[in-house]
Amino acid sequence: MTERVELDEIDLKILSELQRDGRLRYNDMAQRVGISAPACRRRVRALRSRGVIRDVRASLDERSLGYEVTSFVLIQLTSQNQATLEAFEASIARLPLVQQCWRISGEADFLLKCVARSVQGMHQQLLQFSVMPEVRTIRSFPVLGVSKDAPLPLPDIPMVADPARSRDQ
Repeated sequence: MTERVELDEIDLKILSELQRDGRLRYNDMAQRVGISAPACRRRVRALRSRGVIRDVRASLDERSLGYEVTSFVLIQLTSQNQATLEAFEASIARLPLVQQCWRISGEADFLLKCVARSVQGMHQQLLQFSVMPEVRTIRSFPVLGVSKDAPLPLPDIPMVADPARSRDQ
């Protein structure tokens, strides 16, 4: 389990700004959080080295790239022993259309987020899962739409002034 990292108010402001816009330049971020650009750069590097910032990447629209179907798939394995779990995870790691894979507890062992170009493509994915020797049951849930996609809430963060909004008001 990951240990909780102590963060001060400036760290939290930096994280909030990065969640809002991962392309933000150090100079602009530093101005928004109230520190110098070199200090801001050092803090971001420290947050990365401590594992608080895992990565910064673009969030792409699946449909714009031809992936018409997003689905969540619950997988129950034949066993929960370590070898079975690792074999399944290794198989899933090789499938590029499986976007995320979570190990969960309850009636299933894994929850997958998958994309496909069509319903037929989703069906092919399910067939791929069904031939894996570790898989006992599969339940799929095609996504009809996204109602919420929010950034991670940060603990006790004060409101960060948005310079663009203050000019409009």
